[in-house]
Amino acid sequence: MKRLPILPILHTLRTSTKAQLRADAMAGLTTAVMLVPQGMAYAMLAGLDPIVGLYASTVPLVLYALVGSSRRLAVGPVAMDSLMVAAGLLPLVQGDAAQYAASAAVLALMVGAIQVLMGALRAGALVRFLSGPVIIGFTSAAAVIIAGSQLKHALGLRLPRSSHIVTMISDLVRNLGETNLLTLIMALASLATLSVLKKRAPRFPRFLLVVVLGTVITAMAGLDALGLAVVGDVPAGLPAIGIPSLDLGLLPSLFPIALSISLVSMMEGLSIGKRYDDKTLVPTREFFGLGLANLGAGLISGYPVSGGFSRTAVNVQAGARSPLAGIVTAGIITATLLFLTPAFRLLPRAILASIILSAIVGLVDIAGARTLWKTDRTLFAVAVITFTATLGLGIPIGMGMGIGTSLVLRFWRKRQGR
Repeated sequence: MKRLPILPILHTLRTSTKAQLRADAMAGLTTAVMLVPQGMAYAMLAGLDPIVGLYASTVPLVLYALVGSSRRLAVGPVAMDSLMVAAGLLPLVQGDAAQYAASAAVLALMVGAIQVLMGALRAGALVRFLSGPVIIGFTSAAAVIIAGSQLKHALGLRLPRSSHIVTMISDLVRNLGETNLLTLIMALASLATLSVLKKRAPRFPRFLLVVVLGTVITAMAGLDALGLAVVGDVPAGLPAIGIPSLDLGLLPSLFPIALSISLVSMMEGLSIGKRYDDKTLVPTREFFGLGLANLGAGLISGYPVSGGFSRTAVNVQAGARSPLAGIVTAGIITATLLFLTPAFRLLPRAILASIILSAIVGLVDIAGARTLWKTDRTLFAVAVITFTATLGLGIPIGMGMGIGTSLVLRFWRKRQGR
């Protein structure tokens, strides 16, 4: 295993040049511009108030920067973990917003504790159980579920929350006639803008642009009075620090959700590191870094965090050289919480939904599935089983069935000498 200092950030501070520090500062600013609207959108996906996404984008980033092994991983709220939070908590906590928020924070504490324990046991190899076909099937199904969960916001419908695609589609079809045309136009315009900018100006802060334009148009035209759903009053200031009050009877039910999120979080982080050839990334140290970040998220009324594909891509393109970029990002989010939250009152929820829909398109790995079909039909079957189980039975069960099928296949092939 690669050896890293206990606090890699200290080595970074000692060895960084002024040019490197400037590059990290610019990358941190660029990533923050993306994270403010994206963090709010992902919190909404998790079934939480948008402000919770900003809470989870402060202290966790600093804690990861202190001990994490990756130089450029951008930590914070992500689509996959947000959906898993919603999928896990909806059946457990119904109708009590305060208990739901407390459960999400406790879930972050449990995820953090599990990851730190895995780091102490040097259990980084556990993520190998999340094989390629399992990841393809799971992420593709999750993307479909995420999209389904946001359609009601894009259509302006008031529907009960659900993590099962059949229920989502059924509710949407029954209530389609109540679609708010103004909301639909806002969502489609945002999606079109994001799509064009992604292709023609990938480095442009497109998420911030649609947020600013949508908020300004809503304020000038009084669209909220015409039925356009908006975020509403957002509390200013920093969250209180402490362990949330929760019914202890929920803890056993939260554990399997926390374990699933822990493994998926590590899978995401290591996949990102591999994609960007991050030679400093050490699996065991990542358990510590992400675990500490999640513990911090739980203590400030946040929810589980991980490394994000799209934000890390922006971080790298903006010139990030070290975890200092994450600390800069956290500082800007903190300033936003202190001084800028009133600006989000008239932010249309349809725009947050469009941000999520735009961000998760890449999760549907059609190319990966096609490659499996051409090279190994058995592995393709594993991906299909995982995809189908996740869609039909829910995220935790789908992941479990995918991992179980993969392990059985691996054992069978070993017995066959293949």
